[in-house]
Amino acid sequence: MKGLFFLGLTASSLAFAQTQNRDTLKIKEIEAVNFTKRLPVAKEIINVQKDLDSKNLGQDLPILLKNQTSVISTSDAGNGVGYTGFRIRGVAGRGINVMMNGVPFNDSESQGTFFVNVPDLTSSASQIVIQRGVGTSNNGVSAFGASINVISKDPEETFYVKTDDSYGSFSTYKYSAEIGSGKFWKNRLSVMGRYTHIQSDGYIDRASSKLDSYNFTALFEEGKTRLRLMAFGGKEKTYQAWNGIDRKTWENDPKFNYSGAIYDANWENIVGFYNNETDNYRQNHYQLLWEQGINDNWNLETTLHYTKGKGYYENYKQGDPFSRYNLPNIIEGNETIEYSDFIRKKWLDNDFYGIVSTLYGKFDNLDLNFGAVGNQYYGRHFGNVTGVFYPIDEHEYYRGRSVKNEVAGFAKALFRVNNFEFFGDLQLRNIDYDTKIIMAGDDEGANLKKSWLFFNPKAGVNYKIGNGKVFLSYAHAQREPNRDDLIANNDVKAEKLHDFEAGLEKQFGIVSVTANLYYMYYVNQLVLNGELNNVGAFIRTNSGESYRRGIEIGALAKLSEQWEVSGNVSLSQNRNQDFKIENETAVEELGNTQISFSPDVVANLGLKFNPNKKFQFSLMNQYVGKQYLDNTEDKNLQLKDYLLTDFNAQYQFRIANNDIALKLLVNNIFNKKYVNNGAVYDGEPYYFSQAGTNFMFGISWKIQ
Repeated sequence: MKGLFFLGLTASSLAFAQTQNRDTLKIKEIEAVNFTKRLPVAKEIINVQKDLDSKNLGQDLPILLKNQTSVISTSDAGNGVGYTGFRIRGVAGRGINVMMNGVPFNDSESQGTFFVNVPDLTSSASQIVIQRGVGTSNNGVSAFGASINVISKDPEETFYVKTDDSYGSFSTYKYSAEIGSGKFWKNRLSVMGRYTHIQSDGYIDRASSKLDSYNFTALFEEGKTRLRLMAFGGKEKTYQAWNGIDRKTWENDPKFNYSGAIYDANWENIVGFYNNETDNYRQNHYQLLWEQGINDNWNLETTLHYTKGKGYYENYKQGDPFSRYNLPNIIEGNETIEYSDFIRKKWLDNDFYGIVSTLYGKFDNLDLNFGAVGNQYYGRHFGNVTGVFYPIDEHEYYRGRSVKNEVAGFAKALFRVNNFEFFGDLQLRNIDYDTKIIMAGDDEGANLKKSWLFFNPKAGVNYKIGNGKVFLSYAHAQREPNRDDLIANNDVKAEKLHDFEAGLEKQFGIVSVTANLYYMYYVNQLVLNGELNNVGAFIRTNSGESYRRGIEIGALAKLSEQWEVSGNVSLSQNRNQDFKIENETAVEELGNTQISFSPDVVANLGLKFNPNKKFQFSLMNQYVGKQYLDNTEDKNLQLKDYLLTDFNAQYQFRIANNDIALKLLVNNIFNKKYVNNGAVYDGEPYYFSQAGTNFMFGISWKIQ
């Protein structure tokens, strides 16, 4: 298994039979990853350099992960640059707990994951750990579809300079420069830094992106002490493309974008577009990670973290009343003017900080893991508006503030008895959320004060069979609603999930196999109802009782030194039970319906050819079954199934001390016209178009 690379099902996730003897402070894996490898949960551990580097040419992390098991990736701009997202087992990004080195990345209020704020994140990562289902206790909101932990890479031990540059369709390009010092100061200290600029016109009209990112890491090692100081983040400016288009427009002009449209006086024809209908945001992350070996049995990892985010999105608002912005009407002679056009900016200015600490214990037949988390989020929401036809200085028309505190602790144990490993996990989370309107306007915000206390137990067992294992596990999870859920419905309920998993990890000759059966039973699951709010985020509603159940199978076959076949398939049923729609006049009983955005089939099949050590060619096919935009099973609101094929090639060679790699990625090589995401407006489907055939070509040059 050593050294295998493939797209779709990662070799590292199948290397379950391998163990490594290592010095705790010298290995590039952290304790959390090593512990996760042995757990009775469905997981994939991705080696970024082996598994993603050849196609890391500027697209966001969700797009690079699109061929992992049960994953569907989406892109607002249609080409994987800018706003992107993913769903795992049909669960959207707000139900996926994402961490950076164990620190929560999901926005505390929206629970969303905005990778556009940290472009080119993959270039500074060493491993990505995906746990499907509830998984095990971690930091941040509970996982309701999966959890993902992105592990940053360490500085290298020798000096190097590296550049990664690429160019492709829709005037997309990426410039990246990275430098590492190697070890110095008595072989104790090493530093590295990276800067990246990515720009794209996008497939969708005007869906442009201007993205900048950076990463700085300093590593100090002395005896049993290991300190890492990290600063990373980015700045983004993207033209909005979060509205989608109606079916007729998609059929005739799939690249059309309604965002920024300005209409004539009768609101019948578009006469132009506002050129700054954009989203603008900057996010900076700071982490201090301290790993301390206490003795041969105990190891402590503690992380202090701080994230600063600030930005706004800007809209042209045509024909709005002055009263919406707490402005007086305009009097011209005997005429009172109540409506006009405005430029509106909605701001978010937030701080997120806290501490994460985990204690690891290793004994002959027992591994222990104790964790404590304390985080606070402080967010300020405010809006400014200026006049288009009437001189109005920038006027603040609403302001609010939110505070969210979380304190959590967990204890895990893995106990070995002969061929059995018994796993237990207890988590206790306390969350307090307080949001207050300081200045009202435009129906923004609410005065809310909520608290939740969740106890989440988990248990499982592994049974070793030769070079593999079978496992059973149960996990209970509870999760609080987000800000939008609470504002839409103050009586919204917290979600509960009972997750049952059974799996197999085994090697049969040249074939490695993983298989996983799951049954996820939800109470008050917050499902997407297909509608969008005013910032393009999906609106959710409690669905009563529901379930997701299925089987996930992955395989890797090493046919020869040159040929390799890999793939995965997810067959599932995702159903609301006794689903009903309530309105002001009646309750409509719909019975059992398919959960929105949850196809019954997701499959990937890959073929890789290595004629020699320099060349690498691969094909990856992805099939996604039909899915619905809401929970009514209305055929008019159904997205068709689709099959995509991508091609990836890489040529590596060395000149003197220069390592050079030429890379080519061609997406959707058969130019399939398809949609993988959409919304519902007034009962009609709206689509987010995806690009046809498109390419990226890149060169990586490393001097050391």
